[in-house]
Formats: sequence, structure tokens, C-alpha cells
Amino acid sequence: MFPPVNRKPGRASNGTAPTHVVLAAVLQVRQGALQALLWERAREPFAGRWALPGGYLEPGETLEASIRRHLAAKVDVRDLSHLEQLDTRSDPARVPGEWQLATTYLGLVQSDVDPSLPADTAWHPVVRLPPLAFDHGAIVLAARERLRAKLSYTNAGFALAPETFTISELRDLYAAALGHEISATNLQRVLLRRQVLAPTGATRLPGHSGGRPAALYRFRTHALAVTDEFAVLRPPR
Repeated sequence: MFPPVNRKPGRASNGTAPTHVVLAAVLQVRQGALQALLWERAREPFAGRWALPGGYLEPGETLEASIRRHLAAKVDVRDLSHLEQLDTRSDPARVPGEWQLATTYLGLVQSDVDPSLPADTAWHPVVRLPPLAFDHGAIVLAARERLRAKLSYTNAGFALAPETFTISELRDLYAAALGHEISATNLQRVLLRRQVLAPTGATRLPGHSGGRPAALYRFRTHALAVTDEFAVLRPPR
């Protein structure tokens, strides 16, 4: 995601002023696990290590426009269900040979979306990250913690779930993101009380094991909103 050491003309290289990049920790629940989208670096520093997608902020470009451009151009990800700024990192030693500010983002992709990725890009479970370049491992973990917090006190589940789902399916998505089991009954009770979910009136037929058809739900809105500012979704006792 980063150019070689011979930088473009006009970019600071003498240590008097920092360059500025944008980076995104894009997360999705895949195969029952929270996973991060990573890109394998082909150049030094850290050639062969995995890194977050992103790149330099161009003149006249907003931060959000920049990260969306980099995600679309470099890893072909356009179907973000949610994007929010995470933090800005300014340690002069975070990138060898360059003083570089990094504004980081949390991006989320719904579980039923399967972006077409370039050969050097892949999803990796957050609990088993490969060796990452720079401080990108810490950024992924910070993004995971932000997501976990948002799932507790906002309606952020809409950014992980497909358009319609059963309560059991939604429970599995929350459990993968939170890192602990969660009761489907309690989740349904909490989200209905907060008026986050709405029944669709449709059902899903049972699988080969039989059982009753399961009711399908949807999120009332796909705009992020605080639903209970003091809530925390804790592991079962």
C-alpha cells in the first residue's frame, strides 16, 4: 500500500514535515469468525508481511474520499456497509525512514457480501493474524474493540448482517464479533426493546434436521444510531 522510499516530488522526506496516509481495518464475519482484510507487501520495508489497505492522502482530497478511493482501486472493496474514523497515529518512528501521520478507519462489510479480491489480498481471522507491517496489528485490534463497543450501545449489527436474517443467524454474527457466546433469546429481547429490529412477516424453512420455520427480521435502519449509551453485551455467566 505504500510507495518505495523514492517518494513522489513534493512529499516531505527531510523530516521537517510529515506525510499523511489513510488506512482501513475492514472487518467482516466470514466462516463464523471475525476477519480482517489484509494486503501482502511486495516492497521494503516489511516486504512479504501483511498490511492494511490504504495509501497517501492526495492534495484537495478529504480523508474519507481518500480511503474509499484506495479501497476501491487497490483491493476492489466498494461494498462497505459502514465506515468511521478510528484514530490518528503520529509517532515519528512508526514507519522506518519517514515521518508519517496515519488516519485510520474501521470499515464493515455485511456477511453475505463476497468482494472479488486481487491475488495479493486475503481475509485473515482477527484472532490469528499473521505478522503485520508497521503498527497495523494494533490498528486491527483497536478496530475490533471499537466494533465490540458499538455492538453494545448502537444498532451497528446492521453493518454485519444481511438484509434479512433469523435471530439465531444474528446471534452467531454478534458472537463472532464479540468473541463470546450470546443468548439468542436475550439478544432478541434487547434489540426488540430498543426498537432496532422489525419482523419481515416471512419465515425461513427448516433445514434437514427439521423443526419449525424461523421468523425473519431486518434492521429498521442502516444509519448508525445510539440505542442505549450505557449498555454492555457481556458473556453469559
